[in-house]
Amino acid sequence: MPERIVSPTGRGLLLLDSHPTGCAANVARLRAEADEPAGVPADGPVAIVIGSSAGYGLAATIAGLVQHGIRGVGVSFERPPGRRTGTAGWYNTIATDAIARELGHDFSFVNDDAFADTTKSSVLDLIAKRYGGVDCLIYSVAAPRRTDPRSGVTYQSVIKTLGAPFSTKSLAFDSDGGATLQDITVEPADEAEAAATVQVMGGEDWSRWVDALLERGLVRDGFRTVALTYIGSSVTAPIYRSGTIGAAKAHLEASAKGLTDRLAAVGGSATTVVNGAAVTQASTAIPTIALYTSLLRSVLGPRMQSPVQQSVQLWEFLTGKRPADLDDEGRIRLDGWELDPGVQSAVAERWGLITPDNLQEQADLAWFRSQFRALYGFDLPGVDYAQPVDPDLPWPSH
Repeated sequence: MPERIVSPTGRGLLLLDSHPTGCAANVARLRAEADEPAGVPADGPVAIVIGSSAGYGLAATIAGLVQHGIRGVGVSFERPPGRRTGTAGWYNTIATDAIARELGHDFSFVNDDAFADTTKSSVLDLIAKRYGGVDCLIYSVAAPRRTDPRSGVTYQSVIKTLGAPFSTKSLAFDSDGGATLQDITVEPADEAEAAATVQVMGGEDWSRWVDALLERGLVRDGFRTVALTYIGSSVTAPIYRSGTIGAAKAHLEASAKGLTDRLAAVGGSATTVVNGAAVTQASTAIPTIALYTSLLRSVLGPRMQSPVQQSVQLWEFLTGKRPADLDDEGRIRLDGWELDPGVQSAVAERWGLITPDNLQEQADLAWFRSQFRALYGFDLPGVDYAQPVDPDLPWPSH
């Protein structure tokens, strides 16, 4: 593919192209947030990160490499360059691989369907050959659909309520990322839609990854696995935590208990990790979340914790540097800064006051726009977007 100028074209919160140089700059920014210590060993814990190319999975991979010298495998499913550029995750992975190589850490990246049994086999073959076992597995998959390789059935997730329609406020975005306030009504899911969402976003695939490791004898003593989840505010609860997504997250949390039982023989554990709100490609697809996150940022400002900052805390637990902050359900909580009563009261107040006329004053829309566009490699300082770039970059080799 010849060099060309890559622009942020798309519709609303879906950009069709990603900027290779901008994605690399964004990964470099994430690396800087990890606050690289001196003297990180090259033979850190062996880890598998499922969903390593974007969002919290990318943040966890970078934090693990920079802070603890992790070795292992990152798994994601990204579109390569072709008629359009590669996905942002494609270029994020290339940049993350460069970090691993620079730091001398033996970490590989696999581009394949994490739901497939064949992917599990090939990743575990790699783990067995190079390391002989694994210390931890982070599960951070955000996919709209899942094909069960054992039944052949494809399940499609939906973002709907359970029980009754819900009317609320949300943001509508134009092609340049500008936002306007709108009223929306989210319809309830039927039983089949709710069940399909659990199949996509629940704990079945996480369990299959851990079971595959156990069957192959690749789980080391003290093995820890975590699946990333979210609870959020009462403002978004009818659509998120009390809706179809919440039902899937409840299944994920229930799966942790069964996995911990199966890991008891090796002194292992399975835990869900409740992260705080962030601008990710997955979260922006959920009605009200963009508005809520913009309001949260307007309340917290720089006190809002980034995915990398939270991932640094997660790795301190995974490596035993400090005990986890567990709630009554046994979940690791990294969202205390978001759900602080004073913060939530201020967000709820702004939510009640917001109108089309005062939207810009109440919500930090400029921050949200810059965060969203950075996910695709745009609006990064130091990148000359008027210069043509080569989007045809190869996936890192093993």
